[in-house]
Amino acid sequence: MGDIDKKNRLEESPFQYRVTKSGVVFIDYEGRQVKILKGKDADRFLEKLKTAGSEKERQLVMAKITGNFKRGNERL
Repeated sequence: MGDIDKKNRLEESPFQYRVTKSGVVFIDYEGRQVKILKGKDADRFLEKLKTAGSEKERQLVMAKITGNFKRGNERL
């Protein structure tokens, strides 16, 4: 994982996720919702989280699934 997180932003655990009773997964970045997963996508995501060994690996899985959503024009 050496070159993936050069600025060590994943150490701060910016991503969180919530799972509803119906199996819908909400992924948040710094408290703001950025992605919703349903059905097979949600199942695959939860399976990847189970196989991740550490919290940093879980953060990396969430970062990859959300994609490149920050463009520099986000409001504070």
